[in-house]
Amino acid sequence: MIFTIVVHAPPYSSEAAGTALRFAEAVLRGGHEIYRIFFFADGVHNANRLTVVSRDEVNLQDQWRELIGKHGLDGTVCVSSAINRGIVDAEQAERHELDGSSMHPEFEIGGLGQLIDASLNSDRTVSFG
Repeated sequence: MIFTIVVHAPPYSSEAAGTALRFAEAVLRGGHEIYRIFFFADGVHNANRLTVVSRDEVNLQDQWRELIGKHGLDGTVCVSSAINRGIVDAEQAERHELDGSSMHPEFEIGGLGQLIDASLNSDRTVSFG
């Protein structure tokens, strides 16, 4: 079965982002495929590389980054949601004359068309948050 996972929640305001991460891990352990993980609205904060987390807390941003990198997943961050929240890749930083990127390089910027594409190419689209 092919899944698309949509994450609407930021990493630390609720359990939704962590639950989405655990769901993604379970999908892969079960031998299923993830077509795309789409981070939307406040969920784009999961791609922020500038967040500093205490050593005794779970670092969800690093866990998402590791999952995406380890499995070669498509982790797409909604461009409008990201820019509105100060999450930018190198290209967006240059375009908007900012000092640098704030997004982990394992993630990529995309638009709602990629969410539609993912939903059309998946058996299930599951949203968290």
